[in-house]
Amino acid sequence: MHGFFKLAIIEFKLFLREPQALFFTLAFPLMMLFIFGTIYGNEPTPFFGGFGSVDVSVPAYTAVIIATSGLMGLTISVTSYREQGILRRFRLTPLNPISILAAEIFIIFLMTAIGMLLLILAGKIVYGLRCAGNPVYIFGGFWLSCLSFFCLGFVLASIFPTMRTAQTVSMAIYFPMIFLTGATIPREVLPTAIQEVGQLLPLTHVVNLLRGLWIGQSWSNFAKEIFVLIGMLFIGICLSVKAFRWE
Repeated sequence: MHGFFKLAIIEFKLFLREPQALFFTLAFPLMMLFIFGTIYGNEPTPFFGGFGSVDVSVPAYTAVIIATSGLMGLTISVTSYREQGILRRFRLTPLNPISILAAEIFIIFLMTAIGMLLLILAGKIVYGLRCAGNPVYIFGGFWLSCLSFFCLGFVLASIFPTMRTAQTVSMAIYFPMIFLTGATIPREVLPTAIQEVGQLLPLTHVVNLLRGLWIGQSWSNFAKEIFVLIGMLFIGICLSVKAFRWE
């Protein structure tokens, strides 16, 4: 356990030294919040079921952070470590291999949670953010979404041999996904055809789940989203166990 925390501290320091990770995890969602919050404000409107633009955007921007951490942060980090031989050297240490990967996941989850908290604080202080959901339910949805996308990140890290390839593919998946799923632009304003395409993308189900729980709906309303995310989690674990390589 001492080794796990020691490694987690190192991973945390490395994360803080990576400007790209810091920007997309912490700064980019806040930037979108302030830009669209300034444009549209946060007055309650029937268009969003009695909530304001910022009220429904904060859980959606949280989905952006989750996708950033899973598709880009975790994938690129693990692939980089393998390419540089760091994973192989770690494996030769007395540390349990699972502890090594767990420390990586723990720090990425921690930074994802911090990104969400910053969004909530900024939304509350600047725009009077409203939340009608149960915090426990919201955290449960956040946790499930993180685990599902982290598993997807591990699958990509297991498949691609180099960091450059992993980064290119991750970005090719990430950017269309955040714009077609309601994560950055509310799905209510997207054309019907785009909404139908978005249903095929896993991030849509994260957005639907987090937005629904945020405005006070129950888990029972999201059987499809829960099924998809648990399916991603299960399949991701199976594929990662089979395909993951230390060197």
